[in-house]
Formats: sequence, C-alpha cells, structure tokens
Amino acid sequence: MADSKDRGLKKGLTSYGDSAFSLFLRKAFIKGMGYSDDALDRPIVGVVDTFSAYNACHANVPDLVEAVKRGVMLAGALPVPFPTISIHESFAYPTSMFTRNLMSMDTEEMIRAQPMDAVVMIGGCDKTVPAQLMGAASANVPAIQLVTGPMMTGSHRGERVGACTDCRRFWAKFRAGEIDAEETDAVNNQLVPGGGTCGVMGTASTMALVTEALGMMAPGGATPPAVTADRRRIAELSGKLAVEMAASNLTPDKIMTKEAFENALTVLLATGGSTNGIVHLAAIAGRAGLTLDLDAFDAMGRNIPVLVDLKPSGQHYMEDLHRAGGLPTILRELKGHLHLDCMTVTGKTLGENIDDAPGGWTQDIVSSVSDPLFPEGGMAVLRGNLAPGGAIVKQSAASPRLMTHRGRAVVFASVADMGARVDDPDLDVTEDDILVLQNAGPKGAPGMPEAGYMPIPKKIAATGVKDMVRISDARMSGTASGTIVLHVTPESAEGGPLGLVKTGDIIALDVPKRTLTLEVPEAELAERAKAFRAPVHDGSERGYKKLFMDTVTQADEGCDFTFLIPEKTGSVPGAK
Repeated sequence: MADSKDRGLKKGLTSYGDSAFSLFLRKAFIKGMGYSDDALDRPIVGVVDTFSAYNACHANVPDLVEAVKRGVMLAGALPVPFPTISIHESFAYPTSMFTRNLMSMDTEEMIRAQPMDAVVMIGGCDKTVPAQLMGAASANVPAIQLVTGPMMTGSHRGERVGACTDCRRFWAKFRAGEIDAEETDAVNNQLVPGGGTCGVMGTASTMALVTEALGMMAPGGATPPAVTADRRRIAELSGKLAVEMAASNLTPDKIMTKEAFENALTVLLATGGSTNGIVHLAAIAGRAGLTLDLDAFDAMGRNIPVLVDLKPSGQHYMEDLHRAGGLPTILRELKGHLHLDCMTVTGKTLGENIDDAPGGWTQDIVSSVSDPLFPEGGMAVLRGNLAPGGAIVKQSAASPRLMTHRGRAVVFASVADMGARVDDPDLDVTEDDILVLQNAGPKGAPGMPEAGYMPIPKKIAATGVKDMVRISDARMSGTASGTIVLHVTPESAEGGPLGLVKTGDIIALDVPKRTLTLEVPEAELAERAKAFRAPVHDGSERGYKKLFMDTVTQADEGCDFTFLIPEKTGSVPGAK
C-alpha cells in the first residue's frame, strides 16, 4: 500500500494551493452524502458504473455494483461507484468503434482525477471492455475487469436461438425469401431474451475470455451468464480482490506484460474469437508500449487450433461453455502454449489459478488439442499488393470451398453506395464474383463500422447462395460468419490499394498461402493513384470528429489515437 498520506481520500488532492484545506473541503462535501470519518479513513475502491437505459448488455450493472460494494466492504475498504460513458453496439452512431477511444479517455481521466486506491471496471458490450483496459493501462492504478456476462438463449418455434449469430442467420433467410415478415417479427422477440452480452463467440465474449487470460479478471469471471448467482459472486470476489490489489500495489503494468498478451492472443486463436479482438488487443498492447506483430500472430495461429464449439465457428452458446467449466477448461488444454508464470489480479500466477480452478468433468464444448474443432487458429493474416499492411480473415467461420478463390471484383465505393445498389436487380453480379467495399475503414466511414459482413445481393441469395468472398477495410461483428476479408490496411481513404480497385478487376484470394492479390499491373495502379481523392466528411472540422479524423491510427495499430500511445518498447508475440 502507498504511504497513508497518499491513499484513500488524501490521494490526488484538488489544487487550491493549500493541501490541508483541500482535504478539509473534500471531506466536507463527501460527508454531505452521509459518510463517517471511520468510512473515509479507509482505502477507496472506485467502481465504474456503466449502466445505461440504451444498453441492454449492461442491464444488470446495478446488481453488480451492489455485489462489488459488498466484496469491498467485507475486505475493509470503502467502495465509491462513479459513472463513465457506456457504449452499446446497436445504439452508437455512426458506429461504436467511433467512441471507443473517447470512453478510454473518460475512464483514464476519471481514474486519475478521483481519489481511489484501486478500481473495479464494469463493462460488457463490445467496445466497453477494451476501452476500460486501455484507460487502465494508461492510468496504471490497480484495476480489475468485471464483465456483465452473456445473456441466456431464447427459443423460437422449438429452436434454441441467441444473439447475434442467429440474428444474422434469420435476417439472411428473410432476405432470401425463405421466411416472411411475420416470422422475423416473432424471432425478434426471442433473440435477446434478457440482459447480458451476446451469447455466442462474438466480440463481447471474446474480450471477456482474453481479458481473463490476460490476468486482468477474477478466475472464472468470463463466462457466468448475466442473470445468474455465479455472476454476482464473481462481482463480490472482484471487489475483494481490488482491496488486496490496492494493498500490494498490483498495478496493470505488472500484469499486462508481453507474455500475458501472448496468453491472450493464444486464447483468441483457440476460441475462434472475434476478428475485432485483434484490433482491440493491438490497442491495449499499444497502451502498454507494445506493437502487435501481425505476421508473428499468424505464425502462432499455425500451431494453435480452435478448440471451442461455439457459434459462429461451431454450434453452441456461452452458457454451455460456462457449464463446461469456462476458460479454465480451455486453459488446461492450452497449457503447453501458455506462459504459466504470468501474474494475475489474484496475486497468483496464471498456472496457479488453473490448478486452483474446479473442472475436469466430461463435456463436449471444448475439444482436446489432439482432436480440435479446426486445425489452425480462428484467424489468418493475409498480405499482398491489395493489403500491404495486412488483412484479416476468420478462417474458422469461412466456407472451405472459397478459401482459395479467384474472381471478378464488384465494387461499392462506400457503405451508402452498397446500401443503394446491392439489391438492385440490374446489378451485374454472380455468385463467383468478389464483393469489394471501399471507404469503410477508420477514416473512410469514419469509425470502421461492422459493414464488412456485406449482404449477399438479393437476387443471388434467392438462388440459395449463402456465402461469397467479400473484401473491405471495415470490421464485422464477431457473431458473423462467411468468407470475409477485413481490416485491409492501408484503408481506401488513406490511399491504400483497396481504393484503386475497379469493377471487373480480378482478385485472387489464397488463405492457405496467406495471399490477397489484385491482378492489375503496377503501372495501371500508379495511374489510378494519381486520381485519388480522400473522402470528406461533414462535421470533421470541429470537435471529437476532428480529433478522431486527425489522430486515429490504422487497424493494424488498433485504431487508437496517436497522442495516447506511449513510446514502444517491444512487440508481441515475440520469438519463442
């Protein structure tokens, strides 16, 4: 614990030129909320409250705040909840990624500005957890992540359903004319049967699992469903651990090491995790002074198979993984690929946490390394003249027949252009063509929306086609599936080759060889580049939008702001 003069209410005194008066004034105001001197003389644990009536993923946050407070008080400290920005994927215009960095700044500065010896960060929906970890890494105050937990599944006409892989599946059926509007209305009532994050291996579930693997979450904390008693017990434990972390000054820099990020990347690959996970981990690692090496990540993926049978790569849901033992069941299978000596929020190593965890019973959700769901990691990194800085494909959720494919490009110049033309019956397109979306990256959209899951043109979908090769500089939801190439870097709006593609050009995709090639002569591309003009967005001359446009990095660097990233001291993953 820091010296008593620097902890609790005495920490970070407001500047009035007289520290004694600053403390006197601070105590006067907080006593107005009914606190006693005994309470105010204790260590303080901040509790980040991200409840919002716009955010169904965080519906249980008030319950979790109370459980965290109970854990803090049982351990002898004072819990103080405080609000920050809360972002929901479906209620953020133009896209949640646009405000992730803003939330990270809010989190960092509120941790810095207010007196707390440790902090419990309650997040859940896709961008909230990475934003909080980014902020925690920068503030470097003892911090522990608590997630709201996955929602339970619903039932539609006897079929088990859950957000949001099944959202996309039923919507694709509707677009193909396989179901009518009445059925879409009926299933709409069942896809999200209650509070919590998406119950498949989407971005929220992915970030929960990689955060636990990173060491920043209580063991077993990633998978308990939002509505369960297990989730509240994890919240109570998180409060208790936060007090212990304050006492030992166990700060994020002692946990989020290079080796810990390698553990997180290993779990990302083995779970068939969301492609968004690589962007977020690049950003979090960046705040810790590390560069994420995409080629080394791809090499790692050649040796780490997908073990978890959850949608969209498999068939099951997060509640099933929880019943199978949660992340510890996965970690036991991956022991040979992990740094077991990494420190965690418990004050113990990852290996010790694995040994302490219950489990070992028969289950059919997590496969063995010797008999995996998919032979390689869930993601592959592609390079070539169309993606000099790299691109990502979720190979575990792609169509095997399209992993090697050569086809004619059908180009959409923007998300709006795609929306206007993709279902035009006169669109010149066949199922063997490759759909290309430009200007959907960090600056092009702006905000890099989840538009990479381009809809199959209606006239093609009506023939029964479920997948086509699609390429963009956008993201896609972790709940989506298909042969979809994402995060093409540099993006179109930065003058990247993707922005030079024209309808009729031939593109060759070869996932096994990790190549993405635009079969156009270099001289022709150089000529096209002379006519390049970056898109101009209304409102980008002021405010947060200007800050975003002026300073956001590309996908391979995590789409963070340049001024928030410290000097780099290494790269991850490193050489074994």
